[in-house]
Order: sequence, then structure tokens, then C-alpha cells
Amino acid sequence: MSRAFRADASGGGGGWRENLADPRALLLLAALALGLAAIVLPPIPATREGLDVLAVVDITGSMNTRDYMLYGKPVSRLAVAKAALKDLIANLPCPSRLALALFSERIPFLLFEPIDVCRDYGAVAGAIDSIDWREAWEGDSHIASALFRAIDMAKGLNSNLVFITDGQEAPPLPLSGGPAFDGKAGEVRGLIVGAGGYALSPIPKFDDRGNEIGFWGVDDVPHESRFGPPPADAESRPGFEARNAPFGAVAPKGTEHLSSVREPYLRSLADETGLAYAHMNGAYGLAEALAPVAVPRASPGFFDPRPIAGAFALAALLAVYVVFPVRERLRRGRGGHPIQGAF
Repeated sequence: MSRAFRADASGGGGGWRENLADPRALLLLAALALGLAAIVLPPIPATREGLDVLAVVDITGSMNTRDYMLYGKPVSRLAVAKAALKDLIANLPCPSRLALALFSERIPFLLFEPIDVCRDYGAVAGAIDSIDWREAWEGDSHIASALFRAIDMAKGLNSNLVFITDGQEAPPLPLSGGPAFDGKAGEVRGLIVGAGGYALSPIPKFDDRGNEIGFWGVDDVPHESRFGPPPADAESRPGFEARNAPFGAVAPKGTEHLSSVREPYLRSLADETGLAYAHMNGAYGLAEALAPVAVPRASPGFFDPRPIAGAFALAALLAVYVVFPVRERLRRGRGGHPIQGAF
């Protein structure tokens, strides 16, 4: 055996110990170990907190009012509501689940029960994209009645509620007010989300084939409900007869053919039911508004360490083959000595 080989084998004068002293060798060993870990490590069981949410969307005619701007273009309240729901599911903590329902008239119709939005994001987002006002089965919009039924539905699903509407009752509520909430306030947590601008805007009108043909006019809609007792000024109205025309002979005209978010009314419904209220300012922010008022759900889940191990392995390789060569070139350019080592 030669003297040089004996010296290396005994650890004198360099060899494998010098290589191990080189930080690049250590980084390569770390990259190898982390790469193997990224392949073989199993997911780690963990308990995580997510949210179960029932989203109920108003698809009645006034939700077609275009009083929002999205991507520089005027868009309908319904379009922004859909964008806001997609942003919501993208920002919910995992594992969270979403159930989706639509309402027109006074009945919320459940499209599907809660689905994991992290595992099945594409399917849930696709269902939200497919919401269309043409799915409405009635033209009326009884907001309070639909909300109370939505609360019962959310209770049955053990979910938080996100109820999106502009709050415009059509036909208008009688002077005696709307139906009373007979549930327990606060039993279901969540949000009433007010959709629409604060200024009155025209409501698009469509024909039987779904083609837009203008806007609703003042003579196209009722401006007053004639159910219940007549108003206090009924006797001064033209054609008043206590028996045959207690509301007068001429229907009053107002602004029900125009639309804005009915925020005071929606806030009163929120107070009555124990829900929170938030205005839909655009396509973002529902997750932030829901988080403080929603009840989280603890569920078994998993923490996957493999992406983290793979990321650190990649970082180690980049350091060896990018950072160190660049440093060596810079040092040589300044007249310094190159980094010593086996690489």
C-alpha cells in the first residue's frame, strides 16, 4: 500500500473528511436525505378546525341590476355574488365544506349538501359558476320568509349560513310588516350579505326567452302591498271606499321599479335572527367577514410534510449549484481566492 493512500485512509492530509467539511457536500447530503423524506414520509394525522357553510343566493330579478364594477366593466349583483363565493371557498381553512342553495319566491332550494372545498374545489367552484337567474321558479321575492327557511336548513345541516340578497321584497311588504321569526335568535351563526349599491338603479327586463328588452318601468311593478290594514291616509286617497276600495281606487307609484341594497331592512333581519350583517363591497372579503362570527368544526385531518421536505431539498440543491458558483465568480472577480473543496 502506498504512503499517499495510507495517509488518506488514516485521515491525514484531506480525503473524505475534507469533503465533509465542505458546506456544499453537507448541503448535497441534506438534499439527498430531504429528497428521500419527500418520497417516503406518510401524512401525519392531525385534528384541524374548518367551517361548514350553507351559502344561499338570491336569484330573483333585482339581482340582475348592474351596479357593480368587475374587471373594469359594469356587472350584475349576481355575478359579483358568484365571484365573492368563489373567493370565499378559496380562503376557507381546510378542511371546510360548502353546501349551496338558491332561492326565489320564499323557498331556498338546496343544490347539494356540504362538500369539502379543499379536496373538491373544482367541482364546487364549477357549481357556483353555473348559478343563473334563469333557474328562478317564481318572480316574487319574499326575503324574510326565505331567510327563515334558510336558517332552518342551515340548522339541519349543522352549518353556518351565508345568505346573499339585495333585500328587495317583491311585492312590497304590507304596512303591518313581514313575517315574524319564530326560531331561536343566534342558534345558527353566519352572515346576511347585502348585495347592491346604495343608489337606485334600473332593473333589467327580459322576455320569455331570456333576452334583455330594456328595464322595468314604473307601471310594470306594484309599489304597495294591499294586504292587511290600509294606510293611515287611505281616506284622503281618490276613490276611497271603506268596504270596496279601502286603499283607494288609484294605485300609488313609487320607486319599486328601481333597486338598491335595502340595508336597514337587512340589518333588522340580522338583529331579529342573531346573524351578523355585511355589505358585499365587491368580489372579495366574505371569508374575513364570516370568520369572526362563524362556529368552527373540529375534524380529523392530515398534515403532509412531504411538500416541505421537497422544498428544502430543492433549496439545498439551488444553494450548491447556483449560490456557491455565483459567490466563487464574484470572489474571483474581486481578486480573492476561490472556495476550496472537492467541487
